[in-house]
Amino acid sequence: MEPMDYIQSAQGARSRARDLGIVIGGFATGPLDAITDVPGVRVGHATVRRHPDVHSGVTAVVPDVVGPHAPLPAGMFTGNGYGKLIGVTQLTELGTLETPVLLTSTLSAFRVADALVGWMLEQPGCGKVQSLNPVVGECNDGFLSDIRARPVHEVHVRAALDGASGGPVAEGCVGAGTGTGALGFKAGIGTASRTPDLGGRRYTVGVLVQANFGGTLRVLGRSVTPQSLGLAADPAPVGEAGSCMIVVATDAPLDARQLTRVARRAVFALARTGAAYSHGSGDYAIAFGTRPQTGAPLEDAELGPLFEAVLDAVEEAVLNSLLAATTTTGFGGRTLPALSADRLLEVLSGPATPLVPDGEGPAR
Repeated sequence: MEPMDYIQSAQGARSRARDLGIVIGGFATGPLDAITDVPGVRVGHATVRRHPDVHSGVTAVVPDVVGPHAPLPAGMFTGNGYGKLIGVTQLTELGTLETPVLLTSTLSAFRVADALVGWMLEQPGCGKVQSLNPVVGECNDGFLSDIRARPVHEVHVRAALDGASGGPVAEGCVGAGTGTGALGFKAGIGTASRTPDLGGRRYTVGVLVQANFGGTLRVLGRSVTPQSLGLAADPAPVGEAGSCMIVVATDAPLDARQLTRVARRAVFALARTGAAYSHGSGDYAIAFGTRPQTGAPLEDAELGPLFEAVLDAVEEAVLNSLLAATTTTGFGGRTLPALSADRLLEVLSGPATPLVPDGEGPAR
């Protein structure tokens, strides 16, 4: 078994969207502008790097109280189903989540699911469990990482789960986002939160994305490419290397049907960022509530602000995933450039210019 290079679970040093004055939507954020603003939600990462060929890892979104005897209401939505989302059929059939949600690399997803089952069986109250539905999502990091090496092992899964914490969430090239790229740039993990008022009460909704999808980045209505920023970039990954996993958590009292509606909006939000939803992209969202469904859920007519808040939070989380990432050269010498904050601000402050199609000159 290969050793893990490091585990990172604290916020990195690069700017986030709001640090640059890029504000999406009118809802207030939580204190950290992260999925961990939702009470009872923790995040852990295990990053696996062996230069030059391995850039991978695993990310765990861990509700404080979840298990086969304490399932949480949940829903999911598939934007494009080219993916290996483990545990999806039982989640959609029963509308409940029994385990933390883990994200990783495509060919490591099955090993991660097995390790998650082993970890869960050791948790309090699981001593007699004979059936368990692990939920594991994935993105293909094979453009920058030797995906066939399947470098993520049980030790990494347990490190992410046991190290999960509240507080700031590391973004960019960490955990399941270590080898991913989106919209022509190096991307990775991103997060954001909002606090909408629903039915006269304020609730929190937080999102975390593992961004790895194709298209042309749009920021505040401007198209942005590596070429428009003067950055050198290798040809974009093929469509089959795409995907985006989105995890949504909320403390609002919603049932599984309503959480499925929330998950649907999370996938819709990718269009705001410029997502192409290509043939080979696996675009999924899982939404869960942090409280077991014991009372009546909110009325559907009250959910409008929550839907809008999710759209805003996912858009910002994707942008945070790009801004936090660093230029990475990996497997086969291929490189994905980081989104330069300084150059992005120059583009946003300058006059709008049309995006020139490939083969007709430099993009602007």
